[in-house]
Amino acid sequence: MDIVAEAARAFGNAPALITPERTLSFAELDDEAALIASALASAGIKEGNIVAIVAPNSPAMFLLLTALLRMGAVAAPVNNRFPGKQIEGVLQRLAPKMTFVDPATDLIETEETIELVKFVADAVEVASAVFPAASDNERPVSVIHTSASSGKPKAALHSFSNHWHSATGSAMNLPFGPGDCWLLSLPLYHVGGYSMMYKSLLGGGAIAVPAQEASLAVSLTHFPITHLSLVPTQLYRMLRSPGGSELLRRLKAVLLGGSAVSAPLLEEAVKEKLPVYVSYGSTEMSTQVSTSPRPVTVPRNDSGAILPCREAMIAPDGEILVKGPCLFMGYLEEGRLNTARDDDGWFHTGDMGVISEERLLTVLGRKDSMFVSGGENIHPEEIEMALTAVPGIEEAVVVPAPDMEYGMRPMAWIRTSDNAGPDDSFIAASVGARLGRLKTPSSFNRVQEWITIAGSAKIDRGWYRKLAIGQRDD
Repeated sequence: MDIVAEAARAFGNAPALITPERTLSFAELDDEAALIASALASAGIKEGNIVAIVAPNSPAMFLLLTALLRMGAVAAPVNNRFPGKQIEGVLQRLAPKMTFVDPATDLIETEETIELVKFVADAVEVASAVFPAASDNERPVSVIHTSASSGKPKAALHSFSNHWHSATGSAMNLPFGPGDCWLLSLPLYHVGGYSMMYKSLLGGGAIAVPAQEASLAVSLTHFPITHLSLVPTQLYRMLRSPGGSELLRRLKAVLLGGSAVSAPLLEEAVKEKLPVYVSYGSTEMSTQVSTSPRPVTVPRNDSGAILPCREAMIAPDGEILVKGPCLFMGYLEEGRLNTARDDDGWFHTGDMGVISEERLLTVLGRKDSMFVSGGENIHPEEIEMALTAVPGIEEAVVVPAPDMEYGMRPMAWIRTSDNAGPDDSFIAASVGARLGRLKTPSSFNRVQEWITIAGSAKIDRGWYRKLAIGQRDD
């Protein structure tokens, strides 16, 4: 299926790509994607070749991804905020046929790297739109790396069918069509950002690509945004920016995902009457697994209902298992594909959860974040929920810290609603009354800004784990 040409036929002159400089219709997007695909073919790129892109979001990057999709090459957008050595390691493992870069990327330029913006601009000017469009729905189309919240990022290979079913199931719950506009607020090297291209091409809504330096508030003011994807940290900052709540309130949908939403943050969003949809997803499932069937009006712990085109179940040990047409092809490992499925075709997410009779999914935490303290299993997420239930605590991270008596004890980092917030004795008493002494953190460290994973708004739990070990070593 040539989804770009199909979108041009279906939506014609409707806006497809909106930038600060210009607006492209679906017909114009089809034309420019064909020109860039032709230039790629002339440069030796064929169907199935991996093409790496190390750059921040830009109209040129969006156009290049569209062209790669049309011609059947495999797009591999790489986190440009990784340190240069890490980027080089990722590229070495990918062994791409061609690598596009942004001049500001921390990467040593070689003969194999090509400047992204210049190539796209030249292609639109001089190329001829003659190239073989790919049509196999099971063809691989993308390599998206996991966020590396623990260890080395994994290279997840997706097919066209994976992304198509993901966008189709999402639209059945949250429509996105002509007249709508989704702000590209997530990086294109993230599955949540990359998936927006399919949402647009299938549904007919436009994608707005802001200037790199533009804030969320500025972008929401300058573009006709109706849909927005945010991680909790972005929502937190918007709610504290002047006029942020009013800007969000105008939208049709704020899709919230990427990590767990604290109870105080969701309560604040509900109080402000924001059109928030909570979701749970993963790179391996091509983005969303579950999403609220309607905007959240009452604070709740679940991550919505299992979407169409997905299957999910809870294993006997409580782990969330998923499969279906959205499930990725597998991990690329040293030139081989590891399908990462059990004998029954299920992918083990590493997340713990429960599914209600109404098919609502509640995520309880990471399986690998559990640790043992004094012989008892400790789930940090349970303690984090207890902490954010304490008045004045907005966000919390709990990690294990070495302890002579118990082996490990929970240690907490908290962000409060003001500079003072509740004192340690009040927090300890509140958590202790709810969970008991063993699960009460040994210390409460205040933060104003979280350390996040490079190129992501996700809190870097690994960094705090190392910090906890270092503090105990001191």
